Amino acid sequence: MQNFKIKGEFIELIQLLKVLGIAETGGHAKIIVEDGLVKLNGEIEYRKRAKLRVGDKIEVDGDTIVME
Repeated sequence: MQNFKIKGEFIELIQLLKVLGIAETGGHAKIIVEDGLVKLNGEIEYRKRAKLRVGDKIEVDGDTIVME
């Protein structure tokens, strides 16, 4: 599990995947989300531009990321 400090009100899901290096490009990030490989707070998330806020938990590729 790792924590991610949000700068501002939110970060979009595909941006987070790119920043953390889970996705190599924006297109790769979109594919990861479209394929249902990301969970937001325990539910599969298909919205590429879902706004992640403090307290949200993302699960992808066996890792959990908590928004701070």
